[in-house]
Amino acid sequence: MNQQRSFRDAREVGDGLASSLRRISGRQTRSELRSDVPEGWIRCSELLETPSNFDEWRGLLGDWLLREHSAAPASTTASWVMTWYLHVPAYVGALLWHHERRVPSLKPSSLAFRLADDRPHPDGMAQLDDGFHCLPTDPGSARPEATVVRDERALAAVLRARYLAHAARFVQVYAPVSRLGRRTLWAAATDALENSLWWAGRQGGTPEAEGAGVADAALVLDERYAPLTSASTLRLAEGADGHREWTRRRESCCFSYLLPSSDECDGCPRTCSR
Repeated sequence: MNQQRSFRDAREVGDGLASSLRRISGRQTRSELRSDVPEGWIRCSELLETPSNFDEWRGLLGDWLLREHSAAPASTTASWVMTWYLHVPAYVGALLWHHERRVPSLKPSSLAFRLADDRPHPDGMAQLDDGFHCLPTDPGSARPEATVVRDERALAAVLRARYLAHAARFVQVYAPVSRLGRRTLWAAATDALENSLWWAGRQGGTPEAEGAGVADAALVLDERYAPLTSASTLRLAEGADGHREWTRRRESCCFSYLLPSSDECDGCPRTCSR
């Protein structure tokens, strides 16, 4: 690759990250994806710079839980907000990895999200940085904002490192305001990354697409990378109908069992052997 290609030449070779986001948004995904921040959206950097904003978010969730379940245990609101926040960098990274084999910046300053009007969970996400890492075969590899790595294993390492950096900042900020232990927070970070890689494939709607998501998780989490709490745990198991299906061992607890008339979820680490 000629590093001296002009910007015009680079544009002729391939498109940039904004085009990737538009293509992914046209597929079946769990959230709206965009490259700007409309009014009312929340920048991850601003949230982390003012940790008390997490209390406001937990208050919104507590109000919703009271309406739906007549109870809002503190551990439950802390855990759900933890999971929802970590889902943002994990899901944006997983979608671009799965569909485009591109890894964007996952810095808090590069990400934003919108809370849904009903239940206060992120239902829209924004990637605000044009830079991305990619493979030598990427049509946009000659663009000035592209950084080329040698192969998929190297690209997976970039995704993992960028997600870990964002998660580490979140753990540092959220631990004091949530009173959740760091082991719990890193377990949730592990769940968010593996689930997002798996879901990116499952949303394709075919066994082959789901298998590709499982393969992505096996590549990105081929072993335990501390402080993450495990390597990929995805495996085939027999379902209730006798068919084999993919499942995984959860690392973190959502504390939903504290809600009235609720039990531990299937695969809850509180009830399953490790």
